[in-house]
Amino acid sequence: MTAADHIVRAEVQDAGWIADLIGEAFHPLAVACWLVPDPHERARILPRNFRIFVEHALAHGVVYTTSDQAAVAVWFPLDGPPLPEPADYQQRLAAACGDATPRFQHLDELFEQHHPTEPHHHLGFLAVRPDRQRRGLGSSLLRHHHQQLDAAGTPAYLEATSDDACKLYERHGYRAMGPPFRLPDATPMLPMWRVPVSPSGAVR
Repeated sequence: MTAADHIVRAEVQDAGWIADLIGEAFHPLAVACWLVPDPHERARILPRNFRIFVEHALAHGVVYTTSDQAAVAVWFPLDGPPLPEPADYQQRLAAACGDATPRFQHLDELFEQHHPTEPHHHLGFLAVRPDRQRRGLGSSLLRHHHQQLDAAGTPAYLEATSDDACKLYERHGYRAMGPPFRLPDATPMLPMWRVPVSPSGAVR
């Protein structure tokens, strides 16, 4: 990681470009293709949908980016009082997603059904700009927050959306919580859990 890729905490005014980055990075994923099959519509809808969650995380969670705006990690702390739902969520979802709204709602329901109840931090999104992928930026963002989670003894949770993502997360201590759940087209989504590591290197 270079000096230009220093990790910084995002602010409210960063929501737009962060949502655009996540939309660009997630555009080719199987789950995104199921949500919005038409690629032109997908490029329009995904950033609008992601902005709802980015703004929510900026208000109630933590969002880290590289200072050159090439990568982002969006975390939701679920180890304290319950977080509120994004304001006017269903109305904003419908405005963002149009005819694709029922598919996004179905995905929300699947996420809720499989989400663990034990206190943890939820990695909502980890995204790297396509031309900067496979250079360690995602790993750097993961390590940055994992250090804080390990110090506090807090587990982490995510849903992996591809084989490459699973391999990345496994390298950072995540393990599958069971078999994947699947979208109607059989696209798998794998819930993964990371146990915090003590200073000695042992899992807590």
